[in-house]
Amino acid sequence: KQAAFWLALSLRPELLILDEPVDGLDPVMRRQLWSLIMGDVAENGTTVLVSSHNLRELEDVCDYVGIMHKGRMMIERSLSQLQENLIKVQLTFSEQGRLPEDLDILHESRTGQVRTLIIRGNTAEVSSRIRAANPIFFDVLPLTLEEIFIYELGGADYAVKDIIF
Repeated sequence: KQAAFWLALSLRPELLILDEPVDGLDPVMRRQLWSLIMGDVAENGTTVLVSSHNLRELEDVCDYVGIMHKGRMMIERSLSQLQENLIKVQLTFSEQGRLPEDLDILHESRTGQVRTLIIRGNTAEVSSRIRAANPIFFDVLPLTLEEIFIYELGGADYAVKDIIF
């Protein structure tokens, strides 16, 4: 695989299209290959289009993301724009404390008294509204590309039975 990349990059293409480029490679080779690709982007201004199911890895190398489902583009934005519209928070309220009404909560989980929420909305606005409710504990957590995918497209006609059977 690495030799194929060297050959492709030696042609100095304006556009490099890669399908699962590091699939099956060990972590050291993955890092070297991404480093090689990113070096070419920096040096020659090559545009790289990557198709991959490994969202965690793409998060480290991409600044613009398009997510397709059944041949249709579902989301197409910069990574920073995707992260602007969703906020992940952890919080705890006293017995009488309550979460503000009408927050657009996409997901909620609990571990003991700590609630983790994925909320659609502007980070500053949502944070301000939650802080005004006087939580005992409140923290904004980083949101991964994988989480964005799950909570933005989780209902987009996905069914495990279609994969397994």
